[in-house]
Amino acid sequence: MDIKTASSLHRLRLVSAPEAVSFLLLLVCSVLKRTTEFNAVPVMGAIHGLLFVVYVLFWLDAWNRTKWSFGTAALYFVLSVLPFGGFVAERKLKREAEAAVIASRARREGVVNA
Repeated sequence: MDIKTASSLHRLRLVSAPEAVSFLLLLVCSVLKRTTEFNAVPVMGAIHGLLFVVYVLFWLDAWNRTKWSFGTAALYFVLSVLPFGGFVAERKLKREAEAAVIASRARREGVVNA
């Protein structure tokens, strides 16, 4: 895996957890808006919208660089629209990055022909 591919996965991983947190906070703000006088939906909606757009841009970049199958790319997109999906995506991306580092080291050391 080259440095640009690793960087694109890292960026996607870094934005996935904050995007998930903003989504959960937006859901809480929506409930509070309907049950109390507190209305933070416009602010939280803007923050979540920005993080979601950044996630989608990083997702497209990662899909392009990693050459994921359609199913893998679709999984990461679906995880972005589920309330706790961003946390799952972050963990899966972390495991994928660790596996890529191990494979890269093994190739460099001549252990395997991967």
